Amino acid sequence: MTWINIDGLHQVEIIEKIGKQLNLHPLLLEDILNTEQRPKMEDFGNYVFIVLKILYYEGKANRILTEQVSLIFGQNFVISFQEKELNIFNSVREIIKSGKGRIRRMGADYLAYALMDTIVDNYFIILERLGEKIGDIEEDLVANPTPEALKAIQNLKREMILLRKSVWPLREVVSGLERSDSLLIHDYTDIHLRDVYDHIIQIIDTIETLREMLSGMLDIYISSISNRTNEIMKILTIMATIFIPLTFIVGVYGMNFEYMPELKWRWGYPVVWVIIMVVSVSMLVYFRRKKWL
Repeated sequence: MTWINIDGLHQVEIIEKIGKQLNLHPLLLEDILNTEQRPKMEDFGNYVFIVLKILYYEGKANRILTEQVSLIFGQNFVISFQEKELNIFNSVREIIKSGKGRIRRMGADYLAYALMDTIVDNYFIILERLGEKIGDIEEDLVANPTPEALKAIQNLKREMILLRKSVWPLREVVSGLERSDSLLIHDYTDIHLRDVYDHIIQIIDTIETLREMLSGMLDIYISSISNRTNEIMKILTIMATIFIPLTFIVGVYGMNFEYMPELKWRWGYPVVWVIIMVVSVSMLVYFRRKKWL
């Protein structure tokens, strides 16, 4: 059995030569070169074609990127096409080199399963990192909701959409391989494919849970901002309410009528200040008893 791994899709001539050598369908070659394909599976009789998505974190930007992987396996060969060189299949290579495990003893369908299983297991790593980021943002959101937190939530929602688009069709791919009548897929591989299917269902459930958490965090952010605004409005309203009677008092004594008894009274100015202080303190005590403060 032969496994050929091709990193990079820029040399179209080499891919066309491989297609002619193995008598691959021209539409299949177009799907390999078109990296915007959704995950899918097609049975061509002599070989099976599978399209998958690899997700990984870009170091500097700390964001999820996606790469397309195309698998073709026949009676005694497996060909994998990657957009660029990634180390995601290193674990499979190490098993093959060490001679341990079942890969050397099984057929091409089992090797294709092993490659698919490696891609699916990598989704768990992505989900774990997303969960950690969501937890950190949630703690900051409760303590101090900021526009930066809202931006981080929006970025996470976009990453969840990307992850969902990559995983949901994969369920149909594995299910199609299980139900396939192809002679290239043996019974012992079907058992392992069911295990991959269970992992995909678990990943989908986790994605939905994280999406609900993000929606809840967005509601928390809106509620926190609204509560903060309400607190500010409450303070401003209390201050305005306190100054209404004080404004009335100074307004009355600001009228320049000639015959006002308190205008020429010696203690008029201090008495007005005493009245103002008593009114202010009385209102503050009333607000405190009403638990408005």
